[in-house]
Amino acid sequence: MKSGKGFAFLFEMGCGKTLTAIAVMGAAYQMGAVRRVLVIAPASVVPVWPKEFDEYADFPVMCKTLLGSKKQRLENISGLKGCRNKKLCVAAVNYESVWRDGIFEALQDYDADLIVCDESQRIKTHDAKQSKAMHQLGDMARYKLILSGTPVQNNAIDIWSQYRFLDRTVFGDSYYAFRGRYAVMGGFNNKQVVGYKDLDGLIKKEHSIAFRITKAEAVDLPEQTFKVRYVEMSAKERNLYEKIRKDSITELENGGKVTAATVLTKLLRLQQLAGGFIVKDNDDDDSNNDNGSRTEQAGTAKLDALKDIIFDYVVEGGRKLVIFARFIAEVKAIIKLAEKIIPKSKKTVAMYGSIKKSERGSIVEQFQADPDTVLFVGQIDTAGTGITLTAADTCVYYSKNFNYATYEQSLSRIHRIGQKNRCTYIDLVVGDSVDEKINIALRKKENLAETVVDNWKQYF
Repeated sequence: MKSGKGFAFLFEMGCGKTLTAIAVMGAAYQMGAVRRVLVIAPASVVPVWPKEFDEYADFPVMCKTLLGSKKQRLENISGLKGCRNKKLCVAAVNYESVWRDGIFEALQDYDADLIVCDESQRIKTHDAKQSKAMHQLGDMARYKLILSGTPVQNNAIDIWSQYRFLDRTVFGDSYYAFRGRYAVMGGFNNKQVVGYKDLDGLIKKEHSIAFRITKAEAVDLPEQTFKVRYVEMSAKERNLYEKIRKDSITELENGGKVTAATVLTKLLRLQQLAGGFIVKDNDDDDSNNDNGSRTEQAGTAKLDALKDIIFDYVVEGGRKLVIFARFIAEVKAIIKLAEKIIPKSKKTVAMYGSIKKSERGSIVEQFQADPDTVLFVGQIDTAGTGITLTAADTCVYYSKNFNYATYEQSLSRIHRIGQKNRCTYIDLVVGDSVDEKINIALRKKENLAETVVDNWKQYF
């Protein structure tokens, strides 16, 4: 291992990034090159790391998650100091905590030999606080590793910040010099990326310190089947939907400059209504509103369709099922629905924004290991990344968000190493609605936030 440098495992989701990273840690530990490891991961993934070590590590290791209050996190970092020279010490923390006062200094003092940046696309924004903190920590570490199936989510320039952490000699220290080398600028004040140049050269440099594996190359995973179940709104729901749709068009046409934010806000309202809910006030999104106080139920068309699926697959079929939804109100309505139709001897688990990060690993483990836990309901932004749900081979999308990378990640929760059965994905889609427009955009691998301004009318 070459000190001061890094390497990238750019494996497609489900190809064993975590297992490979653990094997690298074990080899480095046995060589005497690494004693302290720092893993930075999305909040929902942090609790998974200790369980992965328990399952795969064939070497002495102590892994502590830095979750909970600031005091608890600092105590856990301090507790790792006692295991030095006895076993590999691993601290796992979420990205949002890295740059916080007190935590950042404690991580510097921990002085990791190896820093693992899991789902490294989380530091793609070059001037974000967590990205800058990661760059500083990376400059201190002897060895660095990034793990990602989607290192470039929407723009090729996303790679600079990740490689600034990994090895600053590849693309240099200046983001703007990098952008000038590979991006074509235009748009408002010539500050928007409108194209790219020498992408072959960029990829060649990227892969100079990276190993890329696709599912087709790595594993003989089962086939995937995609189905759409169309849902018909009630007359009341359709009339309300059409009113909101027409009002939205009028406001956008007469409201001056159209921005991505204003268009997406209108689309959110329509998407919520397609799911059976309406926002009570002027707030635009209940994605992270755990009490659901801003929404009220406007219809049950999608829930009725989902009820049939749960009955067929879980109650009658005796199979486990994963359901993803975008909004908190939807997640909670699905849980209530499940409680009514699933036998009391069976259990449902859920993962959404307010579920404590320290509890998420045990939720996944329960679904994977307990035969009586038959339903997993997840908010797609919270549970769509970094966890393994291969106990099920069927996944239902009650609703999706507008980002292709998030959707692609969520597909791999059931379709990954360990899955033996054909994977089935069922989209619940309200016909002639924003649901169909979202599906079309995702099939084109588009991020609506990037395209919606120029073509906003086609989404209404």
